[in-house]
Order: sequence, then C-alpha cells, then structure tokens
Amino acid sequence: MLTQLTGFELTRGMLACLHRKELPTVEEICINASRVAVLEDVMNPTNIGAIFRSAAALGMDAVLLTSACSDPLYRRASRVSMGTVFQVPWTYLDRDSGKWLSKLKSLGFKTAAMALKEDTVNINNPLLMAEEKLAIILGTEGDGLADTTIDGCDYTVKIPMAHGVDSLNVAAASAVAFWQLGNNSK
Repeated sequence: MLTQLTGFELTRGMLACLHRKELPTVEEICINASRVAVLEDVMNPTNIGAIFRSAAALGMDAVLLTSACSDPLYRRASRVSMGTVFQVPWTYLDRDSGKWLSKLKSLGFKTAAMALKEDTVNINNPLLMAEEKLAIILGTEGDGLADTTIDGCDYTVKIPMAHGVDSLNVAAASAVAFWQLGNNSK
C-alpha cells in the first residue's frame, strides 16, 4: 500500500496508521494549571520537542500552541522531546492572538511575553515570579512574537544576555524561562 501511495518502496521499520484522540479544550487543559507555556508559530519540530522536554522537566503544567506551530506528534518533535509530548497536556489555540490572550486572562492567567524589547521586566522580577497563574509566551524562530501579542500581554520579559549576545534560540529561552518561572521555582 505504501508503494502504491508514494510510487516507491520506503519502509524503514514499523509503519502505523492511527486515529488521534480529540484534543482537550483550552479550558480543560488550564483548569488546574498555574503555569502554562504558550508557543506562537514555533515551526521547527526540533524546537517543539525541546520545549516540551523543558516544560516537563521544569514545572510547566501544559503547553498551548497556535495553529501555525509544528505538530508535537511529528516524529522529530516526539523523539527530541524524549516522549514528553505524551506526558505534558497540550492543545491548540485560536488563530487570533487577541482571542486566545483574552481566554487566558478570563481563566485567571497573567501573560508574560518573552521578547527582545527595551521596555521589559527582568526575568527574576519578584512581581512576575509571585503571580499565582502565569502563561509564558514564546514566539517563532527569527521573528519572535507578533507585536499585537506583546502589546496584549501583562508583562514583557527579557532574559539578560552577556558577551554581546543578543538572544537565545527559542528552545534555550524556554528552558531559562521555565526554570525561573515554572512551578519548581515557587
């Protein structure tokens, strides 16, 4: 059947076809959560997998993704995550950042945009760390978060850099943010 579909023999081991369970709603994911990661348009499956692994290890309750993000169940993402895409609750958000930001806020979350802007708070800001419910929002590789997303957030947070380095990869930035702001730091 694979040969008929693709036109050439491709099998390199196990092949399966599965029906996916319906994803939970944002409300179901967030009902008992105090720390969630929000990924806006993160397209690289390796970064998705690394972010899920950090989320699992560093105290995040869930991961929420915009529809432009790479699929967490993509083979590369699930492999890099070391299987944590099957442990950390996750779902997709509405396309419109205004809608999903409003939804998070209605669920009691303060929102923290991780962004390279001048008017920011430091990642170890006591007010930020004391928030009861916090959504840590990370953006796509290269462009980062949309300006409308940053403008709609309660905080804009920057990780201080040394040696003239301007930024971290989104997966590395997520690990720093989750370590500092995740449930393990409370």
